[in-house]
Amino acid sequence: MRVATWNVNSLNARMPRFVAWLKEVQPDVVCIQETKMKQEVFPHLELEMLGYESVHFGQGQWNGVAIISRVGLKDSVIGIENKGPEFEEARAITAECNGVGIASVYVPNGRSLDSDHYRYKLGWLGSLKDHLERLYKPTDKVIIAGDFNIAPGDIDVWSPQAFIGSTHVSEAERQALQELLDWGLVDSLRHFYDQDGIFTWWDHRGGAFHKRQGMRIDYLLVSKPIESCLDWVLVDRNARKGEKPSDHAPVVIEISI
Repeated sequence: MRVATWNVNSLNARMPRFVAWLKEVQPDVVCIQETKMKQEVFPHLELEMLGYESVHFGQGQWNGVAIISRVGLKDSVIGIENKGPEFEEARAITAECNGVGIASVYVPNGRSLDSDHYRYKLGWLGSLKDHLERLYKPTDKVIIAGDFNIAPGDIDVWSPQAFIGSTHVSEAERQALQELLDWGLVDSLRHFYDQDGIFTWWDHRGGAFHKRQGMRIDYLLVSKPIESCLDWVLVDRNARKGEKPSDHAPVVIEISI
């Protein structure tokens, strides 16, 4: 089963590219972030014509997450369960696809270390872990995929010095991510590769992509039963090239289940 995650940075703006990518890569399940669409305009029918079921949690011009699948999709959960209004942003959606629990998540950016948005980010990550614990056990087949807005280590940014005092690399953010991993998840890319210079996001400004000035903030975290089935993982840099690309590249894994 081929599973991908991609922050498309507006599905409406990228739909022709997204459809072409689906036809080329042939993923079985795709977790999408930043759809930036209202519920009523999500292209369920167009995706169905391509062989995919879909479930979406939209919020108009902001946020938005979706899961599309051609191997079944059931038991969807919209958002973070049992939380107050501050957690109603369209940042998480969960479903079962071919016997695997899959979540598409868009972690808050955080903006700056002295910001309320940063404190919200840390609280949201803690609630995601609680949500995960309510839905699954570490022995289940689980994939948590998405844009985490955290570079797990210094090797995941083009220059650690350039990010001193910034979000995405702070100790508290990385610790919140580690607590997710400690529950029983593995960073699928690091299962195969330990070198630096592997990025998933590049600023649209300043030629960052061509200068290789990026960050790795998009990944697929997998439970141990999925880790034992991993065949390969890649960052599809080609999808970041060309006319009007998203600022993120898709990450794709293949598992034998």
